[in-house]
Amino acid sequence: MTDGKPSKTEHIKENSHFLRGTIGEGLVHVESGAVGEDDFQLLKFHGTYMQDDRDVRGERAKKKLDKAFIFMVRLRIPGGFVTSSQWRQLDDIAVNYGNKSLRVTTRATFQFHGIIKSNLKRTMQAIHAAGLDTIAACGDVTRGVMSVANPYLSKAHREAYELAKRTSLYFLPKTGAYSEIWLNGDPIPGKEYTNPEKETIYGQTYLPRKFKFVFAVPPDNDVDVFAHDCGFIAIVENGEIVGWNVTAGGGMGMTHGVPETFPRLGDVLGYCSNDKTIEVAEAILTIQRDWGNRSNRARARLKYTIEDHGLENFKAEINKRLGFDLAPPRPYTFTRNGDHIGWLQGDDKKWHLTLYIESGRIKDVPGHRLKSAIRAIADLDICDFVMTANQNLILANISARSKSKIEKILAEHGVAPKSLSGARRNSIACVALPTCALALAESERYMPHLLTKIEGILDKAGLTDEEIVVRMTGCPNGCGRPYLGEIGFVGRSPGLYNLYLGAAFDGARMNKLYAQDVDEKRALALLEPILLHYAKDRQKGEHFGDFTIRAGYVKPTLVSNQFHADVKLA
Repeated sequence: MTDGKPSKTEHIKENSHFLRGTIGEGLVHVESGAVGEDDFQLLKFHGTYMQDDRDVRGERAKKKLDKAFIFMVRLRIPGGFVTSSQWRQLDDIAVNYGNKSLRVTTRATFQFHGIIKSNLKRTMQAIHAAGLDTIAACGDVTRGVMSVANPYLSKAHREAYELAKRTSLYFLPKTGAYSEIWLNGDPIPGKEYTNPEKETIYGQTYLPRKFKFVFAVPPDNDVDVFAHDCGFIAIVENGEIVGWNVTAGGGMGMTHGVPETFPRLGDVLGYCSNDKTIEVAEAILTIQRDWGNRSNRARARLKYTIEDHGLENFKAEINKRLGFDLAPPRPYTFTRNGDHIGWLQGDDKKWHLTLYIESGRIKDVPGHRLKSAIRAIADLDICDFVMTANQNLILANISARSKSKIEKILAEHGVAPKSLSGARRNSIACVALPTCALALAESERYMPHLLTKIEGILDKAGLTDEEIVVRMTGCPNGCGRPYLGEIGFVGRSPGLYNLYLGAAFDGARMNKLYAQDVDEKRALALLEPILLHYAKDRQKGEHFGDFTIRAGYVKPTLVSNQFHADVKLA
């Protein structure tokens, strides 16, 4: 249901001939590094955003030059899993067409940055040659489907990963536009096409906004299941998944100064058996297709659809479309939403190494040649690679014999696993400047510096090893899920951030605004007495976010639509 006239984006989708627009024609006009306004919107459905280098925007404007247009390309990698062979090919793409780095995102996939328009099609074809694609990695469709960090840890983890892959394929757009424009008609393996062409699930105008599915296996909430449109929480008995608790209505985005926009955690709706998961997913998605707001994109996510129509009405419509009622939710327990950094051994006795990747950026710097180290490991074909929702990288499925080889390569490149503070191990930063058009402040480039300053306080307080979730984004749209940080920073303007406190360590409660427009000096001055207080008066097993609420620094956000309520600024 939509109040008012459809937005301009709705008309663009409707008139796009199933996402084709004039993208193909525009690619051959290399005299400009940009694409047209309508094609800019449609390119998102193909997994790419047009951006520009904001570091040089002012200088180029003075010289009356166009912006330095570049493209970000995001891959669709359900579950974040690639083989050694695929890693090598992706590494080559970064060198040949991108900015020579690989970026692990909070969607547990890769982004390439710095691709110019004349190389865009070559990049897509190279990705296809690696057995991968970028279709529906962005846009108003089901985006990349996430599952548990490591599918090799147990049988249940593998089942979750396989279900994520099936879900991703099932909800791919049926249009042939992607293969026509980028692959000269070569089809995507496993993708269903229709003849005559139609979108059997999405319809001609697709969804009102993006839609995200996730699959989690307790006790780890390593995908932040409540932060997404629709989630499935595995119920495991005797090592096997017997069914799933279903969540709906999560989403992290909001707009500064617009209180009717807010982040929201998903509600647990009920339980379904293994064989009904995709059917339930389709019912939830199609309700959003039919009920979602197509006039105001700022209110077009599923979270607002549920808020506007009421949770009970939404649940009743799910049951109506299914033809049966979801069962009551079953008990489950989450203990954390971060990754286990370091070595772990799976049920099959294979080894897995989770590497902390600072701000998700895989590159070489003096003394820490991370990109070269991982490439050397990939060249040996002794492991697989899994990107995590926390921007880290797992070297997975390693034999005991190969474990020492990997440790040797990492040491030779200055990447030997080292001691990290608990805060750094649990940190996330979005890309922000210089490429993200929405960024109001730095994030990826600034977070490591700020963490070092925070670590000085933690060391003073004797909290260096204490795990504290710290997240930063350059704007309020929430790509780094900052509202689930025990300490959250959200950019307001260059050098200034809103400071949030009080999220739950397991990702089940959002934080609350504590201070507005803080610079580095004030942020540290505010955090130091709180951290020292925590070190002195915390209860046994009490996490920092819980302490900030018990000690009265912030009120708990118990209901998502009250995120902006009960704020008392420091």
